[in-house]
Amino acid sequence: MCGLRWSPWGTQLASGGNDNLLNIWDDRYTASSTSSNGCMANDVSLHRLDAHQAAVKALAWCPWRANLLASGGGTADKSICFWDTRTGACLERVDAHSQVTALLWSPHGHELLSAHGYSHNSMTLRRYPSMTKVATLTGHTSRILAA
Repeated sequence: MCGLRWSPWGTQLASGGNDNLLNIWDDRYTASSTSSNGCMANDVSLHRLDAHQAAVKALAWCPWRANLLASGGGTADKSICFWDTRTGACLERVDAHSQVTALLWSPHGHELLSAHGYSHNSMTLRRYPSMTKVATLTGHTSRILAA
């Protein structure tokens, strides 16, 4: 497990792993069972998404558009994917040219900040949905782990 994020509405959980998978868990999904301690547990994710070619560490739910999730892939992947978590569809894939270590949506505008590790060690601010670069912030000598 590399990344975990609850949706702003609290019913979906995104989990990314070293197995290059992104899972969307939904408490309304009906494939559940009762565990040995008597708690209900979903043992099957709503969506099991395999578009990334490296570990999925960076996850960010859009604060102003329901069911929109951004995910970032590691060194061998170097991409940001945008997902409709209702359907599991990949809406867009953007080449970030570097390991994506963290993602953060702007709460006030339609912008996404991505933090990077190998090989750029920088942050990039982009407008969504055009993904036009607004700014690149440099100065770190090693990877940025959180945004």
